[in-house]
Amino acid sequence: MIARRSLSFFTNPSKLVPFMSTDVHTVAQVGFGAGNDLYDRARPSYPSDSVRFIKNAVESAAPLNIVEVGAGTGLFTRALLAENSDRTNIASLKAIEPSAGMREVFKQRVNHALVSIGDGTFDNVPTVENGWADLVIIAQAFHWCPDYSKACAEFARMLKPSGAVAFIWNLEDRDAAGWVAQLRDRIESHEKGTPQFRLGLWRQAFSTETYNEHFKPPEEKEWIYHLPTTENLCVNRALSKSYTSILPPDEKKRVTDDLKALLAKGDGKVWIDENKGVFEYPYRTLVVLSRKKQT
Repeated sequence: MIARRSLSFFTNPSKLVPFMSTDVHTVAQVGFGAGNDLYDRARPSYPSDSVRFIKNAVESAAPLNIVEVGAGTGLFTRALLAENSDRTNIASLKAIEPSAGMREVFKQRVNHALVSIGDGTFDNVPTVENGWADLVIIAQAFHWCPDYSKACAEFARMLKPSGAVAFIWNLEDRDAAGWVAQLRDRIESHEKGTPQFRLGLWRQAFSTETYNEHFKPPEEKEWIYHLPTTENLCVNRALSKSYTSILPPDEKKRVTDDLKALLAKGDGKVWIDENKGVFEYPYRTLVVLSRKKQT
């Protein structure tokens, strides 16, 4: 696994009423509103080094208060709990997820005394008081944010003066193998203008007046690696995307057939165990860290 710096890829603590918003992108609402067992089974976890990097971003002698916005089925939550240690212990983790279906899977998969799950959005986290959090974490979700300025204000509201926001994404590495590029080309044809991570629209958040009022310039770090995979896992992972999960059955079958055909061709495929059908799935993980300005 290679870690390197990346330039691209990719007030008074009295309780205030947070910004209110019910804006969740329609494709995200529908695509992530059902079939969340598939999402949880098919999506990858996060490299241990990237999780430790986030936890170590805040220097605190006391255990950390963490808010995870857009927690989904708890994939990152579980990775975070697995990295819990005496050095970077967790005091409390408040997970926030707007999808009721995702929250139900989260409750099934994450059973920990330090963790709670509740409703909320990027700019409306009513269960977290001002100045409570050491860390706000958004895993595989911030590209869906509808209002960057309001979200940044809400992050700043929740954070302690020394706190930080960590954004993290996994993405298939299309540059590493021909079959990955072909797979991405096939499924990306169904994105239909949705604000996907790869487009980098989320970077506009760092140019907003609200961001620059409350946060230092973002820091980035990237990990390049591969995961073991199979044909079935590749197909299921592709079908777990928001925009493919909402396809009608006939179109979903065409996508499945096309993916199986290009995987059988295997342009640039690197076998781990050909007898068992296991091969390398090239991936990248990007972390963007935004430290709060101390005023």
